[in-house]
Amino acid sequence: MEQKTFIKVTCSILTISDTRNLETDTSGKLIQSLLEAAGHQVITRVIVPDDAPRIKQEMDKLAANGSFCLITNGGTGIAKRDVTYEALFATIQQEIPGFGEIFRMLSYEEVGSRAMVSRAFAGFSESGLLIFALPGSSNASRLATEKLIIPELPHLVAERQK
Repeated sequence: MEQKTFIKVTCSILTISDTRNLETDTSGKLIQSLLEAAGHQVITRVIVPDDAPRIKQEMDKLAANGSFCLITNGGTGIAKRDVTYEALFATIQQEIPGFGEIFRMLSYEEVGSRAMVSRAFAGFSESGLLIFALPGSSNASRLATEKLIIPELPHLVAERQK
């Protein structure tokens, strides 16, 4: 039987919120604990307000810090202040459309038709950074991290290195 090699992935977490700080950021803490429990390394966890230029500026900083993967949480809905999609999707060079599709399908099982409002997405930026943009709720962050991100991170790294 073929034994798979574990690939430790360096990650950063960016919480997008006008109301949270590092102590009250339950979703960011949850994502970090799940990644670390799975053997990955979180090298940075920061919070930025719902402001497109600030989000993009922070993403650029995190892209330069040695992370392979950036997981954002917050700002993926349709409220006027939700600008994560606009700020980050424009940087995507290679989208992973199945992530958003499957995330919304799984979310539908939990929250019903409200799942269609999520603009969660994933893809590789122009700089090669793997970005996952998640909703800000802890339930949504847990779902995406446990069911989609952690199981596929090693595969995504391996594919990107080909």
